[in-house]
Amino acid sequence: MLEHGGNLRSAQARFGREPADWIDLSTGINPQSYPAPVLSADAWHRLPEADPELLRAAASYYGAPHLLAVAGTQAAIQMLPQLRPPSRVVVASPSYAEHAHHWGLHGHALREVPYDALEAALPDCDVIVLCNPNNPTGATVTPERLLDWSMQLAQRGGLLVVDEAFGDVTPATSVAAWSKRPGLIVLRSIGKFFGLAGARTGFVCAHPDLLSQLASALGPWTVSGPAQQVSCAALRDTEWQARTRVQLARQEVRLRVLLAERGISTHGTALFQWWPEPRAEAFWEHMAQRGIWVRLFPQAARGIRLGLPRDEAAWQRLENALDEWTTR
Repeated sequence: MLEHGGNLRSAQARFGREPADWIDLSTGINPQSYPAPVLSADAWHRLPEADPELLRAAASYYGAPHLLAVAGTQAAIQMLPQLRPPSRVVVASPSYAEHAHHWGLHGHALREVPYDALEAALPDCDVIVLCNPNNPTGATVTPERLLDWSMQLAQRGGLLVVDEAFGDVTPATSVAAWSKRPGLIVLRSIGKFFGLAGARTGFVCAHPDLLSQLASALGPWTVSGPAQQVSCAALRDTEWQARTRVQLARQEVRLRVLLAERGISTHGTALFQWWPEPRAEAFWEHMAQRGIWVRLFPQAARGIRLGLPRDEAAWQRLENALDEWTTR
């Protein structure tokens, strides 16, 4: 299995400290999660058949005409490569590592291409996969370019897969509204913006034929009953969504300024900042020794991704640790 953020047991095993003493900035998950409502009396008892109310709420929130609820977008990321015959696949790099990992497991000719070279790679591939905004760099491609790419790929039976897991704060960048077109798949997640990663609820927005094929491959009861109820409430709560977008925008500025004042130039999204760091391993260890878990990218990307602290005490600990790093 690939390594991801949020692995606090690994942090504790290596560096000690009680779990409650760790500040987890490694995931990009909103630290102020949506307050889960009280569940219905039969939420844990009934088999979790697909709830049409959840799909209606998701369609309204994402602006997508057709969706399939899945057990986190990870389920779709693992299955989509298995539904396609051997193809020439380009995955943006750096990116969420599970995309390249699974396309590489199922007989496809895989290339990882820098984000700014994706358009040049378009004529020589059948499938392009990217995160928009990108994880971990925060880079974006305009909807106009994405739709153009998807049409070019569709004309030769190809496919554009757009992972919009971090797209909730910038809905204008989304192409979910056009996902009924053949050749375009959009992945959305409840985990990041809503802070409900434990619910394992995601959505695939695509043409109905592909959704039917994917649903058959994944089988029944893919999303638990409690997760469906909580996700439906979150998707319908427009007041919480608007308030949270404002709060996250403020925190994004605060984090970026905090880093810039210490000579660290970053880019990212409302939920994380990223920068190439020549001493990435040393920075990661420095922070871990102070109980702050950040995301280390040690390979080609070679950088650090830093999420938002959960409260003022965590902000102060982060500031102190950064001061110690810059004065060492």
